[in-house]
Parts: sequence; structure tokens; C-alpha cells
Amino acid sequence: MSGTPGWLLAMDTATATIVVAAGTLDGRLIVARAFEARYRHSQELLPTVVELISEAGLRLPDLAAIVVGTGPGAFTGLRVGLATAKTLAHELRVPVIGIASSDALLAAADAGAVLWLPSGPRDRLSVTAGHAPVVVPGAADASVTTRPGDGSDANAVAVDLDGRAPEGALARGRATVEALPASLVRLGAARLAAGDVDDPERLVPRYASAPRGAAEGQAEGAVAWSRDPR
Repeated sequence: MSGTPGWLLAMDTATATIVVAAGTLDGRLIVARAFEARYRHSQELLPTVVELISEAGLRLPDLAAIVVGTGPGAFTGLRVGLATAKTLAHELRVPVIGIASSDALLAAADAGAVLWLPSGPRDRLSVTAGHAPVVVPGAADASVTTRPGDGSDANAVAVDLDGRAPEGALARGRATVEALPASLVRLGAARLAAGDVDDPERLVPRYASAPRGAAEGQAEGAVAWSRDPR
């Protein structure tokens, strides 16, 4: 792919799977890497980006923009992912485009899917396209399937919920995460073509649950869907 006339770098650290990908400006996937995070985001994300660019024969001067997943997800992964994307965008002087990881996952799933994500050890988030997330309390094992506002088992896509969701939903979740790199590239390319890029100073992660200590003095579950205040 040496000499590719413009390309996108995409990354997502919202789930237990780190995703790094490169794509064309018309939204086609060139190459992707996906691997288990194992709480080593800061050690493994940037080296993976460097290896992917080198092995694909891509040139940094041809990079048009960086696409980054903004969550919802876990605190550490999102902070590392956003910080890496912003730093690269600043140093390489290219725009950055934040895509909600939930939007990219839903775009990769079947139409009408409902996305289930972990929100702490006992709860989960239920996300459907065009609607605010719903916190489902007490969804700590696979025997807890649907609740009001939680979609149905038949169209559920469960990500990072092993032992906490039916096997069919988990299988759909694994397939959707595999399709996440192409989805990020496609959505990012559409945003770039429309001239819709983000101000790095205002681009913040969305957490699936409040960072530790953020809910002190508040009722249990009061902060289940939070934005970084900066």
C-alpha cells in the first residue's frame, strides 16, 4: 500500500479488545489489528500503531485524520486511547474524529440490534441506535436476560459480558467486535468527507460507569453514565 494517496488511522480502546486499523478515505479497510487489552493499553497501543503502519507500507505524510472510539467503556482504556489519538493528531498536524464506540458497534451489528455493555460488576448498559443508554441494574449473570428498556435476547449483542449474558448474545458480540475496525473506518471517513472533525480540547471519553470515587456522597447508581468533565 506504499504511496496510498491519503489514509485514516483508527483506534478503539473501549472494550477488552484493543483495535487499531488503517483505511482509505472512501471508508474501505486496509489493515487491522485486534488483541486482548490485558490492562496493558499504555504499553501496547502505540507500538501496535507503529507496527501496523510499517507493515502496511503506509506513509505518515499521507495520513489524513485519526479516528478514535470515545466509549462507553472502562476508565483506563479510554483515557489511554484518547490521549494517544490526541497526541498523534497534534504531533502529525492532522484532524481527530471521535466516534462513539457504541455507535460503531451498532453500525457493525444487524439492524435493530441492542448493544449490551458492562457497567460495573453487577450492572450493564443497554444501548440502541438513536436512544440514550439504559442502565440495567443487577444484570450480573446469564440468568438475567431482559429488563424494561433492555431490548430482547433475540437481538442483543453482548460485549465483554462473559457469564453475564446468554451465549447467543455473546456470540453476536464477538462477531460485532471483529467487525469494529471496518465500522470505525467507514464512520470516520464519512465524517471527514463532510468536514465534521472534532476540537481535540473538547473531545472527551464516555465511561460505562463512573471512575472510582466519582460517586462519593451520591446515591448508589446515580453516576452510571458519565462524561469526563474536562
